[in-house]
Amino acid sequence: MANVNEAIFKAYDIRGVFKEDFNEETAKRVGQAMVLFTKAKTVVVGRDMRASSPGLAKAVIEGVTLMGADVIDIGECSTPVFNYAVAEYDLHDCGIMVTASHNPAKYNGFKLSYGDALPIGKGSGMDEIKKLVLEGEFEEQKVGNVVESPITDEYIETVFSFIDVEKIKPMKIIIDAGNGMAGPILEKIFKRLPQIEMISMYFKPDGTFPHHEANPIKEENLADLKKKMKEVMPDLGVAYDGDCDRIGFVDEQGETIPGDFMTALLAKEILKNNKGAKVHYDLRSSWSVRDTIIEAGGKPEMCMVGHALIKKLMRETGAVFSGELSSHFYYKDFYTVESGDLTLLFILQLLSEEGKKMSELVAPLKKYFHSGEINFEVEDKEGMMKKLEDMYSEDAKDVSHLDGIRLEFEDWWFNVRPSNTEPLLRLNLEAKTKEIMEEKRDEISKIISS
Repeated sequence: MANVNEAIFKAYDIRGVFKEDFNEETAKRVGQAMVLFTKAKTVVVGRDMRASSPGLAKAVIEGVTLMGADVIDIGECSTPVFNYAVAEYDLHDCGIMVTASHNPAKYNGFKLSYGDALPIGKGSGMDEIKKLVLEGEFEEQKVGNVVESPITDEYIETVFSFIDVEKIKPMKIIIDAGNGMAGPILEKIFKRLPQIEMISMYFKPDGTFPHHEANPIKEENLADLKKKMKEVMPDLGVAYDGDCDRIGFVDEQGETIPGDFMTALLAKEILKNNKGAKVHYDLRSSWSVRDTIIEAGGKPEMCMVGHALIKKLMRETGAVFSGELSSHFYYKDFYTVESGDLTLLFILQLLSEEGKKMSELVAPLKKYFHSGEINFEVEDKEGMMKKLEDMYSEDAKDVSHLDGIRLEFEDWWFNVRPSNTEPLLRLNLEAKTKEIMEEKRDEISKIISS
């Protein structure tokens, strides 16, 4: 019997506390619903290293095959490997990845995608999947077949096709895999980069996350990495999230590099061979991202937050690259999906080509003052956003409703948007001076808090 909390159906995926919010029967229904909704004949299924993932993947496969569809089981893998498998395989119609990404050990869930690796999310199929799962009414067919087909080696070969290995110069880096899915892949990657001295931390996959959460966006999860960096003095520090679709960076001085600054650096690298191309950056990002894209010969364009929305937008606009403050980075030539591994290789190539330290590459981007993302619990989110717009729009140079509200002024801007995954209102603000940033941050925070 399925015990399903409707709240597990998010804007971008299905996710909740295993055994509390959902169970194996739910997983079976997800498999059945995907076949019924997409009319799939073949489904790619992958899973991460969490203790509950093998059982949930088995249930998903049961659901898929009971509906008469076949399964390509790629086994334990990262989300980028899963996305590659879904986009690369010729004979398939959709994919289901069992993962809770960067969430703590008690969570699990499912990332769903169409056969071209475009995510299934709110407005693009999630509502229909939710309805089918909750109703649980399926007519079982002739049982489909299951073929086991690991694809990690093919993925690595493809990732390396985007860079010039000979350009990468000797350096020392330290990587914290967070006991997620990155470790086994990175060991294979760095066998092909003998010039790099790679120091590994927490490479063994362990879904209990014995050292810290596999979420590089939280500063506390970088503490072990930064401590080790003081001992070994590397050129770069790197941290992955649990399923490897996000990657965080720390410069050689031990300073965390924000995701929007990494967007700027990666855009600079990718635009070297794509002059005049469009690059998307999420509307929480620093003005420095816009400036860098223009300087590198690209066309900057702001976008909404969220991987499902950005991947769809990239396919519509032909953008060569997109980046988010949350350290998701998307590549047109890699099916418009994320790969922490490809991101790392691009950065190693950039460091080698520029002949500079990471802190020196980041320094020119530090010309504005950003508040960071500040979260507020607000009962009436729409009402609060309207209140802020009414108060500030008269003096604004530009007002955007792309995602929440974003008001731009001569020497500062702010964005307030409702979270797609949590009951929160999120504020991001930037100014040309620290004094203006702090004044406006405190001013708007007081209004929202009241």
